Amino acid sequence: MVLALPARRILIETVETLAIALAGALTFTYLGLPAGLVSGSVLAVAIAALLGRPMRLPLPLARICYVIVGILLGAVVTPETLRGVTTWPVSIACLMLCSIALILATSSYLRIVHGWDALSALMGASPGAMAQVIALSSELGADLRAVAIVQTVRVLLIVIGLPNALAPFGFVVPAVAVARGEADMAVLGQMILLVAVSIGFAAAFLYLRFPGGLMFGALTGSALLHGSGYIQAVLPWWIGPGAVVMLGGLVGSRFANTSARMLVGYLGAAFGSFAVSMAVSAVFVAVVVHFYPFAVANVVIAFAPGAQDTMMVLALALHLDPVYVGAHHLARFLVVTFSVAYAARRLAPSHSGAERKRGTRNP
Repeated sequence: MVLALPARRILIETVETLAIALAGALTFTYLGLPAGLVSGSVLAVAIAALLGRPMRLPLPLARICYVIVGILLGAVVTPETLRGVTTWPVSIACLMLCSIALILATSSYLRIVHGWDALSALMGASPGAMAQVIALSSELGADLRAVAIVQTVRVLLIVIGLPNALAPFGFVVPAVAVARGEADMAVLGQMILLVAVSIGFAAAFLYLRFPGGLMFGALTGSALLHGSGYIQAVLPWWIGPGAVVMLGGLVGSRFANTSARMLVGYLGAAFGSFAVSMAVSAVFVAVVVHFYPFAVANVVIAFAPGAQDTMMVLALALHLDPVYVGAHHLARFLVVTFSVAYAARRLAPSHSGAERKRGTRNP
């Protein structure tokens, strides 16, 4: 049966988008860049979109990726990381204060200096997994293009800049394998339980209209199973990278119809907000390092405003303490998740339809 013209065009554009995203991801991974899958796919698709190619990722496919990424993020939680939260209470408390201060300072910068609306500024300032921010922005009507640019630049600067900045401390970043390793078929039952519970939570959160419900619900279900130690199973190695590449393609496709003038304006907001967020983080890092005998590199990666899974990759690549870094990013993730979700719910109803459509002020 021959596909109708619109369906055929959607299929062709989707395949082209995924092919370009995969090419960018493989290139960055070959170059040995940490988080190369997401940064490479975002950049490749963004460049193609800026050059006028019709980049597209259908909503059903994007929703599947949201659930998969939620399962993967939840799998980062272990009984050790949960116990770690109680091992360094003062450091964890400083991290929580840092997260709130970072959001307030960065969102204020975006609103005052660049004229962003409150919801888009909140999404752009939120430190954490870019996928969560994109999901919330898409649901609540924030300026996806602006948020994607700011979040993408933050990811690129952190995963590329931080390892080089830590080099003077004697840490060398080797090539990082991004795959988790193939799952043992003996735990197939655990994998089925993991997927079923995660999908159930995702459906429940979506029914409750929780912002980013598909991802946060899947994350909650996965985190409960892994954090309790009830299961150790993870998804097959090829599913995670595939979802990350697709999500990178989704983010990159938001650059379509972006003029050079608009892009330059957004880049100014991206670099400026990154500088503000790193300045706030640096203050808290200095305080913790001054009063406690923690390794500087451990504290820097633990307090960096990056995604939890990306920071864990960097911690392993730099031979740091994964429990310390993981516990801090888990605590920050929980604080940011609920505070941003609460704030977004309060801000979203205050935006009229016209304001949601317009989003941020044109640069």
